[in-house]
Amino acid sequence: MADAIEAQVIDILAAQALLDPDTIAPDARLEALGLDSLGLVEAIFAIEEAFGVSVPFNANAPEASEFDISTVASVVAGVRRLVAMQS
Repeated sequence: MADAIEAQVIDILAAQALLDPDTIAPDARLEALGLDSLGLVEAIFAIEEAFGVSVPFNANAPEASEFDISTVASVVAGVRRLVAMQS
């Protein structure tokens, strides 16, 4: 069962990938969802806005980012860390 953060991140990713949130598994790789670079950047902006956080993501070098964007679960874990740091 997804918690509120996981559900909201999945909703954001689903909206950008034009998919039903129920079809997105936590272990899904973002590129497998069909997110192109623009969709990924828009998803990051939406996550920042939804959670009031600043995602340390470099769109020009995503592999060098502190924020792991390889899978849905890694994005959720990163958002959880950023939200916890605000407390």
